[in-house]
Amino acid sequence: MGKKRVMVPVEKLDLSAVKYEKEDIQAPHLAGFLFKLFVGILEMPVVGSFVVSILKKQNKIEELLLNTVIPEAPMFKPEFPPQEEEPVVSALEEDGKPEDRVDIALKCLPHYDPIAHVEAGPSSPFRYWKIRDYAHAYRSRRVTPSMVAEQIISVIQEFNHKKPAAPLLISFDPEEVMKQAAASTQRFEEGSPLSILDGIFIAIKDDIDCYPHPTKGASTWMHEVRSVQKDADSVARLRRCGVILVGKANMHELGMGTTGNNPNYGTTRNPHAPDRYTGGSSSGPAAIVASGICSAALGTDGGGSIRIPSSLCGVVGLKTTYGRTSIRGSLCDCGTVEIIGPIASSVEDIMLVYAAILGSTPEDKISLKPAPPCLPILSSDDNLSILGSLRLGKYSPWFNDVHSTDISEKSEDILELLTKTHGCEIVEVVVPELLEMRTAHLVSIGSEFLASMNPDIEDGNGKRLTYDSRTSSALFRSFTASDYVAAQCLRRRIMHHHMEIFKKVDVIVTPTTGMTAPLIPPSAHKYGETDMPVTGYLMRFILAPNLIGLPAISVPIGYDKQGLPIGLQLIGRPWGEATILRLASAIEELCGNPKKPMSFYDVLTS
Repeated sequence: MGKKRVMVPVEKLDLSAVKYEKEDIQAPHLAGFLFKLFVGILEMPVVGSFVVSILKKQNKIEELLLNTVIPEAPMFKPEFPPQEEEPVVSALEEDGKPEDRVDIALKCLPHYDPIAHVEAGPSSPFRYWKIRDYAHAYRSRRVTPSMVAEQIISVIQEFNHKKPAAPLLISFDPEEVMKQAAASTQRFEEGSPLSILDGIFIAIKDDIDCYPHPTKGASTWMHEVRSVQKDADSVARLRRCGVILVGKANMHELGMGTTGNNPNYGTTRNPHAPDRYTGGSSSGPAAIVASGICSAALGTDGGGSIRIPSSLCGVVGLKTTYGRTSIRGSLCDCGTVEIIGPIASSVEDIMLVYAAILGSTPEDKISLKPAPPCLPILSSDDNLSILGSLRLGKYSPWFNDVHSTDISEKSEDILELLTKTHGCEIVEVVVPELLEMRTAHLVSIGSEFLASMNPDIEDGNGKRLTYDSRTSSALFRSFTASDYVAAQCLRRRIMHHHMEIFKKVDVIVTPTTGMTAPLIPPSAHKYGETDMPVTGYLMRFILAPNLIGLPAISVPIGYDKQGLPIGLQLIGRPWGEATILRLASAIEELCGNPKKPMSFYDVLTS
């Protein structure tokens, strides 16, 4: 029997006595036939339960849940205290028309001259085309959405024929894309585009409904038991703005992994290094944006699934406050840690897409009482003074706990630049109970996944999952009702800790991931792999925004010595998207032009 452990009430915790504990995940790294054999053992009666029990004890899961007295009441979904209004912002009407919100977002952006960038010579530094570049090209009749659609279709078909398979999209209908593009082209010919997003190409992760495509969650069977009748709320809002939806992007099966590995359809490759993972689970969305094929993509984020691949692929990914965007019409629409959010190559494009998709459900409006959504007015003369007033929280032992010092050093350089250029103040903070936070998140997301999937898993489809998903399911099945309640008690403690930190700072700053893109083992192509230490590094800084619903953004800040992208994560107060978007835009400007990925396609001017 384990020794009883009693936690002090959260308000009495002595932060000066908190010592940072390095994460030490105890689990085998398996791929290929050995991984297949291991899953067979895990699913054996008695023996499998014994193996799972050993792994849980080695990783202190039982100690933190079963053997611990937690004095706080459970918090079954995020509960946010009232927040102060953010300064120098434009308010958005979440019940209004998405195209009107996009128009307001456009007015928030700084001056930009698309002509100067179009006329830049081949010797000028690499840069991604922005949504405003596409809009200018369409309005000036230099190209049409139909012409761009033909380029994109050609590239996607090229990807679909690669060996080994490495698809960006797993549901793709060229005729449907051309039909949408023709309608957009006609609107431009008539001088009546629906918004700045009209004719912009966006991919949708395969766990979000986009009619008439099936939603499989990149499994082989989900579409057989769940039909798609209409768009998800977020997709419908994009469609109203004239967006061209290119198809369903590849992902880690059912979102249950951080690398993007998928033996069902093939693993999407990192555009910066094709022998490396994109990160997951939104692997296809991040890669299709980083490759220049789409201006943006929608992903889901329940445990870093937008921010991790955005960081590893060198693009921007926004995880919104829980409840800020509707998750109706997605596979995760009953969860308490997941959101739908945008991935794009620039902060301004994130703002435009975010403005289109935001809007809480009626149920969330009642339970969460969201503050009015707003965007930073980046064009305002007061923007610089607001930046200078920001206090940035940094927990140094955690910040520096990375696989490669390239990450922490590059992140530190950016903080120094922010201080020197804008006068931001760096404040040392303590983020306690990080191990408890990881355990509470694991139990929460695992229990919610299993609750939504159990009828189909028990109906025989569980054996059709990848070995990776079956490993996760075996662990999740071991969680008890008391484990789940204990995790929700920890959720309340973690919320208290962060709300106390936000009394001293405006933003918490960390690297997005503890490592850059990991290599894809050749043995992982057929059966997948399990590598929990790699998962630990990828998720090291990720979990608070998911467990307690905070907004967070990953913005690219440079590269390691191998030329692999590094991302910086900004975590904001509840409903504080405007503040982190403002700071992300400033960081983007300080970092200058990105490096051209090895796999890049110019679909606008080629």
